Amino acid sequence: MSVSRKDFLKTAGLFGAAGVMQPLVAVTPALAAGTEPSRQWADGSRLILSISMQFESGGEPEGAESPFPRNLLPGYPDLPAATWYAYGYQEGIPRMLDLWDRFQVKVTSHMVGAAVQHSPQLAREIVARGHEAAAHGMNWSAQYQLDYAAEKKFIADGVAAVKEATGVSPVGYNANWLRRGVNTLDILHELDFLYHIDDLSRDEPFITKVKGGELVTVPYTLRCNDIMLIEGRQFSANQFLEQLKLEFDQLYLESATRRRMMSVSFHDRIGGTPQMVAATAQFLKYALGHKGVVVKRKDEIARMALADAATLRD
Repeated sequence: MSVSRKDFLKTAGLFGAAGVMQPLVAVTPALAAGTEPSRQWADGSRLILSISMQFESGGEPEGAESPFPRNLLPGYPDLPAATWYAYGYQEGIPRMLDLWDRFQVKVTSHMVGAAVQHSPQLAREIVARGHEAAAHGMNWSAQYQLDYAAEKKFIADGVAAVKEATGVSPVGYNANWLRRGVNTLDILHELDFLYHIDDLSRDEPFITKVKGGELVTVPYTLRCNDIMLIEGRQFSANQFLEQLKLEFDQLYLESATRRRMMSVSFHDRIGGTPQMVAATAQFLKYALGHKGVVVKRKDEIARMALADAATLRD
């Protein structure tokens, strides 16, 4: 039986939720005798910000969780909840796109296939403004329950929806609530994906062996994620901003001697609200005022990791 988002948010702690993924064993990368590759970023960056802009609204199923209590009589549509989701594609993403332009940064948008089919012009605009179109499944189904062939079709259908709307074939993947199945990584490699983000185990990218080759993991976040903190824990925008600053300060300190990446996640109907965009603007101004801090799309991060001999391998 799948776990609803509402149940997940009620029961998962910020650290306990990480236990839904199988832990990875830290392994020192293989080095040539007598050598020690730099653990800094190869392009000279000190700390990389990896920002997600999840494009899900318009693809939500009937009865999807929302801030409204589920006290409807049977057979009646949840009309207020539908307007909450509509905010994501009508106001949220357009407002975030303007924010990214203001700071001249590019982000990654993981797009649900059904949401793209609902709002194809918005998907095209995201790509036209220089952001990465990544895959997020065809719909909100729990793909980990599918057999190999069905899961492969589910992922491929989502890719096809994004490609039809934008002309871009995604190279990055995010499963619904990070719940990939035992075959997911092999399927992603077979479908020519470069990376996935369904992992919380590190603060830097690493390379995973899969059937027939390798796949980059660009870790995701729950600690700096609006759906966990704003929707789930009912943080204020000011509390969210403080969380981001504290996370940044520690990672920036560590980045003096080791490779560090800070992951931040926004969802169309949450992160695109006025107060959240205002808080995010304050964070970007703060973070980008530090020497060596850059924002990169996840496909760029994955390619850097794959090309660098110092990248960790599991």
